Amino acid sequence: MQRKLLLVLCVVLIAGAGYLLFGNKSNEPSGEPAQVLVEVVVPPLDATTKLGERLFNDNCASCHGPNAAGQQGVAPPLVHKIYEPSHHADGAFYLAVKQGVRAHHWTFGDMPPVEGLTQKDVERIVTYVRLLQRANGIQ
Repeated sequence: MQRKLLLVLCVVLIAGAGYLLFGNKSNEPSGEPAQVLVEVVVPPLDATTKLGERLFNDNCASCHGPNAAGQQGVAPPLVHKIYEPSHHADGAFYLAVKQGVRAHHWTFGDMPPVEGLTQKDVERIVTYVRLLQRANGIQ
C-alpha cells in the first residue's frame, strides 16, 4: 500500500514540476493583446519593404509586436538600440530565424527557430526592420 502511495506521489510531483517548467510560459503569446514596449514611427514603404512588412507580420509580429515594437511579457522590440547594426549585424537576424536565440539581453526567454522562411524572406524582413530602425533614430 505504501509503495502505491509513494508511486502516486512521485507521479504528481513530476507532473507538477513539468507544468512549472514547461506549462505556463509567460513569453508565449496568450491570444490577448499585449502592451507594446516602444512607440515606432513607420515611414513610407516601397514595394520591397511592404513585402518585408507582410512577411514580418505573418512570421514575427505575433511575438515581436506590430512594427517590431515588442510586447510586454512576450518578446523584445527590434526597434531598439540593442539591435542596431553595429551590435547585431544582419547575420544575427538570419541566425536567429534559423537556429533560435538563447536569452541574453532580455528576460523574455529563448526564441525558437522560425520555420518556413527562405533566405530571401529573411532578407526582406531584415530590410523592413532596418528601415523601421533608421526611421526611429537607430543607425
